[in-house]
Amino acid sequence: MKNTIAPKTIVGIGSALIDILVQLDDDQLLDDFQLPKGSMTLVDAALSQKILDSTKGMSRSIETGGSAANTLRAVAQLGGKTGFIGKISNDQMGHFFKDEFEKNQITPHLFYSQIPTGKAATLISPDSERTFGTYLGAASELVVDDLSEDLFASYNYLHIEGYLVFNHELIEGILKLAKSQGLKVALDLASFNVVEANLDFLKHLIDEYVDVVFANEEEAKAYTGLEPEAALKQMALQCEIAVVKIGKDGSMIQAGDQFIKVDTPEVKSLDTTGAGDVYASGFLYGLAHDFSLENCGNLASLLASKVIQVLGAKIPDGEWPGIFEEVEKWKN
Repeated sequence: MKNTIAPKTIVGIGSALIDILVQLDDDQLLDDFQLPKGSMTLVDAALSQKILDSTKGMSRSIETGGSAANTLRAVAQLGGKTGFIGKISNDQMGHFFKDEFEKNQITPHLFYSQIPTGKAATLISPDSERTFGTYLGAASELVVDDLSEDLFASYNYLHIEGYLVFNHELIEGILKLAKSQGLKVALDLASFNVVEANLDFLKHLIDEYVDVVFANEEEAKAYTGLEPEAALKQMALQCEIAVVKIGKDGSMIQAGDQFIKVDTPEVKSLDTTGAGDVYASGFLYGLAHDFSLENCGNLASLLASKVIQVLGAKIPDGEWPGIFEEVEKWKN
């Protein structure tokens, strides 16, 4: 008999960005602008424009971006009830962001800034690795005083992106508000260079507030200094559920004494943009619908395998009927 308990709801908070996806012919541009391959580097408005000007003539497209925003979009596409908190500007990019979220049935809790909506130059190498040169713009002006307990009161889970950790006051303020309303908190560590730059503070946050941590193997190593499985076990001592993603080798989940290894479908990768974000989507949707941890991981891996076959962080509409068939099998 299927579980009839009402599904839990998920709110995300993060940088509301527009991704400008560019296919590179080689990695020279990354060297020219000193962007470490596979990282997220914050840039100012002038450098952001220089990077984009250097990509003229290359294949490009735009879509809504930001790590947590990508995660919430795929949760909503799965049919989960979601909201998103972020800051945009009353400009063309901001209108595009808001319209796309409303179309996807995501409740937008958006605040407005006088500076432009943020954008991320998403540079896709020939081997499918992606590197971000991110101008936060309006997203950088989100402050704790914008928020209230009421924003969180109707949700059960908060998903927060590690990129916010650069603003210590903001992220800890958010976590205190969410915890005051009894939410479970999921944190994606975001990028190895984010972890390296904020290691002690991240350890404090995870100890005090975080229930679920997502990391890839580079982030896990930056956090613990250990290889994936040992890193997973160490991280799991600090929270209820730790997840370490190991690319084509799948992922590992540790919750207390329970260890689960999840395989990933074998597919040809075109662009890894959003793979970690939609992995989190599947996992959180599974938690919200009382899936077993193994099936949370199975759904997460399925979504990640779909998104790496296309450019950008959005799973194509044509893939969803097949995904829904699998979801039905995993429901309790």
